[in-house]
Amino acid sequence: MLQSKSFVRKTKQGKVIKVVREHYLRDDIYCGASICNVCDSSVARLSSSASKILIFDTNVVLNQIDLLENPAIDDVVVLSVVLEEVKNKNLSVYNRMRALCSNSLRKFFVFSNEHHKDTYVKAMVGESPNDRNDRETVESYVKSLGQPELLDLLVQPSSEDVAMEEVEDLRPSKKKIIYSEHKPMSEITLGLHRGIYHQGKLRINRYNPFEAYVGSESIGDEIIIYGRANMNRAFDGDIVAVELLPQDQWHEEKSLSIADDEDEEEEGVHLVPNSADDAPRNKISSSGSTGDPNPAPCRPSGRIVGIIKRNWNSYCGSLDPMPMPASSGGVAHALFVSKDRRIPKIRIQTRQLGNLLDKRIIVTVDSWDCLSRYPSGHYVRTIGEIGDRDTESEVVLIENSIDSRPFSVQVLACLPPLPWSLSTVDLENPNRKDLRHIRVFSVDPPGCKDIDDALHCTALPNGNFEVGVHIADVTNFVHPGTPLDDEASQRGTSVYLVERRIDMLPKPLTEDICSLRSDVERLAFSVIWEMTPEAEIISTRYTKSVIKSCAALSYVEAQARMDDSRLMDPLTTDLRNMNMLAKIMRLRRIERGALTLASAEVKFQIDTETHDPLDIGMYQIREANQMVEEFMLAANVSVAEKILKHFPQCSLLRRHPSPTKEMLEPLLRTAAAIGISLDVSSSKALADSLDRAVGDDPYFNKLIRILATRCMTQAVYFCSGDLSPPEFLHYGLASPLYTHFTSPIRRYADVIVHRLLAAALGISKLPPIFQDRPQLTSIADNLNYRHRNAQMASRASVELHTLIYFRKRPTDTEARIVKIRSNGFIVFVPKYGIEGPVYLTEKGEKGGDWYVDEVQQKVKKMDGSISYSILQTVRIHMEVVEPKPNRPKLQLTLI
Repeated sequence: MLQSKSFVRKTKQGKVIKVVREHYLRDDIYCGASICNVCDSSVARLSSSASKILIFDTNVVLNQIDLLENPAIDDVVVLSVVLEEVKNKNLSVYNRMRALCSNSLRKFFVFSNEHHKDTYVKAMVGESPNDRNDRETVESYVKSLGQPELLDLLVQPSSEDVAMEEVEDLRPSKKKIIYSEHKPMSEITLGLHRGIYHQGKLRINRYNPFEAYVGSESIGDEIIIYGRANMNRAFDGDIVAVELLPQDQWHEEKSLSIADDEDEEEEGVHLVPNSADDAPRNKISSSGSTGDPNPAPCRPSGRIVGIIKRNWNSYCGSLDPMPMPASSGGVAHALFVSKDRRIPKIRIQTRQLGNLLDKRIIVTVDSWDCLSRYPSGHYVRTIGEIGDRDTESEVVLIENSIDSRPFSVQVLACLPPLPWSLSTVDLENPNRKDLRHIRVFSVDPPGCKDIDDALHCTALPNGNFEVGVHIADVTNFVHPGTPLDDEASQRGTSVYLVERRIDMLPKPLTEDICSLRSDVERLAFSVIWEMTPEAEIISTRYTKSVIKSCAALSYVEAQARMDDSRLMDPLTTDLRNMNMLAKIMRLRRIERGALTLASAEVKFQIDTETHDPLDIGMYQIREANQMVEEFMLAANVSVAEKILKHFPQCSLLRRHPSPTKEMLEPLLRTAAAIGISLDVSSSKALADSLDRAVGDDPYFNKLIRILATRCMTQAVYFCSGDLSPPEFLHYGLASPLYTHFTSPIRRYADVIVHRLLAAALGISKLPPIFQDRPQLTSIADNLNYRHRNAQMASRASVELHTLIYFRKRPTDTEARIVKIRSNGFIVFVPKYGIEGPVYLTEKGEKGGDWYVDEVQQKVKKMDGSISYSILQTVRIHMEVVEPKPNRPKLQLTLI
């Protein structure tokens, strides 16, 4: 049966046009229930013994997804129109619902009611859903299941906040206004247009949750938001509208402090005035400007007047029980404390308080009323015992939205059978070169199993060199549109934790079929150059290939071979020739303006049985590391040029935007305080300045480079059709063009680029998705999100294992001051790659008799007897303490 669906659409030019689409209806679409007398029971997905079948509307799915994921909820028919509406309103909830529907262990069945002739509705009823009715319906159903703990999973509406405030205060509520009402979007939009308000993303200081910043393009500077009252119920990552405070309430950078773990109890919340003009000054740890010979300029300060886009997530932490008896029905009220200090406490109701007090749990925020001191939320699930290493590692993954679930049956079904070996079809393929005769080798970190790159360097009769970069041919096994490809696209990247790796692709691919291990034949995608002894590229060719690596070396082994003058074998000679070329290429790249930055990367030695850290230290970079890096960079640049030439509108590239002057200001201020002048007019000027920034201390230059790294923007993926060529620039590499091609085993971006290169060479057709620019942009956005999360998870894993390591090893060591505050300073510990706060004042003091000299970057005693300056070396004591139950931290104390 054919139906016509029509709707109106507004074009970019402002014209309104009528769109008519054909809509086909069928009568052979089944509902999935075996008890149905109309449908074919052979395709039934739901239980044959089901006494009832659940059908949820959109509101229930959007608001109660935590409940639906519980195994107690099963035998559900999901309407396709509900799924589509959820997709339009909340992509995260949609993905979770799709995961439920595709999970073979759960009984969820998608019914295409839009295409069944008996269930198709010609026009949607123009009536707003009754949210409260939905909630009561769900609640009554959950109660009928006889599992009271499931009630904890229900979303708490904001209307209950006031009632809970009464319980918290143990006295009748006076309904006092704690926070300002958020402005409506219409008023925010008008205020932004008139320049009254300023839009930006809220970033909360990890060392002081009462200090936040909003980067504002409209005023070209960061606006400081100080105190919970001025943050006005905004969360880290929210897109907010900010109103500037009067200038006499602006904060000097030096007056900002490091918050102690217990400051939240003291900071409190104040009555909020009706306008900024009579707003009280927020509590700060003031240094006092009396006697300060170098007053610092004030930074713009403001308060948040509205939330443009929320960034609420699920949060991991533990409970602080409230000092009161449980109310009727066994419901207890408790405050949840997130492991992330930037997140305020969240109030929840629970019927299982006794079981949760020693557990890490997940809580979701539901609302935050202006009459409530804390946001309200609900319990989602228990992770495990507090302090257990596996539990805390799981917390790291959850906090960063890392999918660590086993790969589904559908995904694994896409893999070729094992054991896999080269076929005659592969060898006879005219688009694939047989390079098994070439001396190919790999150089990777020790113990690396997912080897996705290999190299060769052969001396030619004419005095030149043939140099090849060979990358695992992952796209030979990962085909567009398959469950395997969809899964890799969603995961985006492999995640490397201290003790384990979360793979983007299943292990049979990452460690066997695609891994370029030694002495086995493997499929590759190769970039091969002819180079002069001066590392000038004469020619470049690209080909799919078959290789057989002769050696899988670690960086240490490769370096030892190059350094041992007694070794003259062909492989060692190849390594030395390649290293010679890499040094020339690196020098030329630096002369072009590429930055040599540094990071505080650490390496753990892990016990193979207990998985506990045995030793910790800074990661050592060798010439062998730099050699491999240089040729990977060159391959990425060559491939970027090739794909952009053929596909100027749909190539996936990677850019590194130039940092703004405001971003570089902390670096310039620090450098000036120690008598160093940095030129930041270009990447070349900055690179030269950093080279000149040397002192008697051998670690000094590396520390300056670490500080410079922190001033940089994030490199990001993008679709070439979305930007103009000048915006393609990779600032850090000083390259006008760059992409990622060399790690398809662990990065989905490289998979996309392999498909582009294969199409550019005429080996295969470009998949249809490359014709859909918005979809490509969406993929790039997801890759950036996943890449950032993977970085954050890796750092959090390092912090966790650092805590475990020092729990039984109190240590005295040297540290460098990297940031000055009124009540102390932030130090960096080079030996362990650790950063943290050191306090100069006792808890409760407001800065004591210390003040900050902003120009000299020093914190001084008023009488001048003691001072500490930026980059100064100090001795500290490191020890794990637990100032509050279940909240251990690594405490750094000045010796």
